[in-house]
Amino acid sequence: MKLIGPLILFTFILFSATIPAEKAGAEIENGAMYEHLHQIDETLDPSRYHTLRSGIPNSLLKFKREKKGRVGFLGGSITYNPGWRDSITNYLKNRFPDTQFEFIAAGIPSMGSTPAAFRMQRDLFSGGPIDLLFEEAAVNDATNGRTEIEQIRAMEGIVRHARNLNPTTDIVFMYFADPDKMKSYRNGEAPKVIQNHEKVAAHYHIPTINLAKEVTERIDAGEFTWEDDFKDLHPSPFGQGIYARSIITFLENGWTKPSDESVKINHYILPEPLDRYNYNNGVLIDVAKAKFNGAWKIDPQWVPKDGKGTRNNYTNVPMLIGEKANAGRVSFTFTGNTVGIALAAGPDAGIIEYRIDKGQWEKLNLLTKWSTSLHLPWFYTLGAGLENKKHRLQIRIARNDDSTSVGEACRIRYFFINK
Repeated sequence: MKLIGPLILFTFILFSATIPAEKAGAEIENGAMYEHLHQIDETLDPSRYHTLRSGIPNSLLKFKREKKGRVGFLGGSITYNPGWRDSITNYLKNRFPDTQFEFIAAGIPSMGSTPAAFRMQRDLFSGGPIDLLFEEAAVNDATNGRTEIEQIRAMEGIVRHARNLNPTTDIVFMYFADPDKMKSYRNGEAPKVIQNHEKVAAHYHIPTINLAKEVTERIDAGEFTWEDDFKDLHPSPFGQGIYARSIITFLENGWTKPSDESVKINHYILPEPLDRYNYNNGVLIDVAKAKFNGAWKIDPQWVPKDGKGTRNNYTNVPMLIGEKANAGRVSFTFTGNTVGIALAAGPDAGIIEYRIDKGQWEKLNLLTKWSTSLHLPWFYTLGAGLENKKHRLQIRIARNDDSTSVGEACRIRYFFINK
């Protein structure tokens, strides 16, 4: 019987120990091996898909010398779901058995780089600075339709925010696989979203792990298939093992330099920004800070009554709610260069009109292509590239002429600003 190699088998064992058998389904046999695992003599070396740049030297010194470490995982559903992340936490605990780790799982399904940039303070830094940060957003940035400018501003904001709080933070960008990215690589070009993230990575010397390209080339080399083995952009346990193997290889290669007492922890120097309007100081603001009239109200424990799906932190929480057109306004005063709303966009999501200061009223349909089955958390940026001073955002609900929506609702969980 041919074996795929000790490292990937070790990774599978680490991963399988973290998932209940009922979740893993038929693909795990007593937590030991996978039915669809192709047994092959050789595999492509994962390190060929890694770009080390300035590397991750500081986290090694921190974990070994201080015996403490805060490791953050920031991303969407691929980070939120069990799998590769569990393998990485197990690997770190085994590699540094005397180190007291705090692992911050800050993945939220559907969230890309823009939401990440504005929720970092709440979801990552509320307990202190991060020593090692894994960031993934390339899948959602593309599927959610974020513009190239938004992608760069958000990814740059994530880097600058993290290193303004802790100049020694090691950061890793990861690009996960999906069919569109695989198609781009097979057409001989890097996906545009990865090109945009790479601009930020290169500017700040951030290391990257290109799992999208690795999965594509390993499939094309005949090691496994997407349909039978990897299965989806939310991978099977087999696919999670592929991801974990690659990330562990990256960590091993990134921590090969000597770490004697003469080696000092390096402070990363921030260069001039690529975009001066990057989201480097993004924060979420409670809806209680707004003023409102008419039919608008704050429901302190909002719960949908239509039986549709919800997401954590967007139900049984305070929501600023308007459900009728031309029935009052919301006014939110802020100081910064960017402003937006984070809301729950469900089947009855309506159309709003908004303006900043005394500008023209602009119209925005809040309904997403996923809203018919889910009250989806969504971040809408309403103003960017503003002069960094005091502004006033106004919102009102317009008549809904979208036949796919069943209402006129606007339910705001947070305002977000870049200060």
